[in-house]
Amino acid sequence: MRIRLPRPLPPGGSAAFDFAWRLRIPPDGAPRGGQDGETFYINYWYPQMAVYDDVNGWQTDQYLGNAEFYMGYGNYDVALTVPAGWLVDATGKLQNPAEVLSAQTQARLDSAAHASGVVHVVTEADRTPGVSTTAGTNGKLTWRYRAENVRDVAWATSAKYLWDAANAVVGDVNGDGRPDTSAIYSFYRPEQRLSHWDQSARYNKYSIEFFSRYLAPYPYPHMTAVDGPTSCGGMEYPMMTCIGGQWDTLSLYEVTTHEIGHMWFPMIVGSDEKRYAWMDEGLTQFDQSQSMDDFFKGFDDEARNRKNYLDFAETGGEVELMHHGDRYPNYSSYGVASYYKPASIMVALRGVLGPEIFHKAYTEYIHRWAYKHPSPYDFFHTFEDVSGKDLSWFWRSWFFETWKLDQAIDTVTTVGDSVDIVVENKGRAVMPVRLAVTRVNGQVERLTLPVETWYAGVRRRSVRVARQPAVKTIEIDPDKDFPDIDRSNQVWPR
Repeated sequence: MRIRLPRPLPPGGSAAFDFAWRLRIPPDGAPRGGQDGETFYINYWYPQMAVYDDVNGWQTDQYLGNAEFYMGYGNYDVALTVPAGWLVDATGKLQNPAEVLSAQTQARLDSAAHASGVVHVVTEADRTPGVSTTAGTNGKLTWRYRAENVRDVAWATSAKYLWDAANAVVGDVNGDGRPDTSAIYSFYRPEQRLSHWDQSARYNKYSIEFFSRYLAPYPYPHMTAVDGPTSCGGMEYPMMTCIGGQWDTLSLYEVTTHEIGHMWFPMIVGSDEKRYAWMDEGLTQFDQSQSMDDFFKGFDDEARNRKNYLDFAETGGEVELMHHGDRYPNYSSYGVASYYKPASIMVALRGVLGPEIFHKAYTEYIHRWAYKHPSPYDFFHTFEDVSGKDLSWFWRSWFFETWKLDQAIDTVTTVGDSVDIVVENKGRAVMPVRLAVTRVNGQVERLTLPVETWYAGVRRRSVRVARQPAVKTIEIDPDKDFPDIDRSNQVWPR
């Protein structure tokens, strides 16, 4: 809806709007929320202001399914009236706990704020008015929440929920030199223990603490995982994620840590997910891999992302990343360009810059663009500024084109007291060539052909190394940083 004001609103001015509206809560099957008769996840449920973007003006793209949302930041006061005995959680901080929570529930929550493990706040025996919640008035309770500087507000409620709680150490959020904490909540039905929801609070806590170290301190008062309708799949909202369906231990951690990763992209760094889906999904897919490697001690999620990207690239159906999210020809091309390819590109960028400079640039991007609306070029410029490198060749190859990388060892010959290695760039994408020459005595010699080698269109380049000690094997990119389409031609002997 477009509303013309009776007079222009000046910079720094304000206007008040009152809306009366109704929402029919959609059934299970509607994407990203809704209700299944037992759990109610209420999302995208109120009139919301469009973003006024300093690049594109009013951003009024409609939601069509795949591509997600572009939202401005605001402060919210919300009052939610539900039957007594129904548990509620929402974006924001509960303002009236004494009015809605029983003394027992409050005491258990207080203990969870200082416990080292998980506290069962509401158990199966507690799910009645007067035990889990207060008795209410006329069988109802009003829960009041306030949220500051968030993109959106969502909430969940059910009479069936159990409630587990813990706390996460998130680092120094307010700059006073002391570590801060956030509450960790998990709401789920008892039968969801079959999908390992009794581990949800632990997974939630681990993810928040990991990302607070790896990216930036988590700034919000709580992080909540909610067992919701199956069609939630995994969907992020400020301070909350709705997770539906059946899971094993690996996949429940994966979906939990992925959705929690979205608290940084796009909840803190407010990118336009609709026009540039890779800016939230791709970065979060990369972050998910770092979390899974840390939690499962060496699980290689980066390899899964790379395989998904390369397998699809070989079909010829790939679409470039700089593509409007609603205009991909099918979900496969959208998914690869939004999740798996950008996650693999981040690994390649880390390989180009080195882990230390890469991480410094990545966290600086978060710092510069927290609670703002960056474009892709702000991401590009931050990495170039921090690294001091012109990376235009990298952005062109991987974000604006669908060029493939195929670096190969063409020939290896003995020339006098040297070994001549001819390296070929068979694809259109250009990258540095990292060579590992292993000798019979176990010594490994590392050499790098800079990316500039290929700028003039040269396809082959010769590298010479000493003949002795004898060369046993030669390999391109032994660390598997770069998404090369054909690994078989990267080793010698074949």
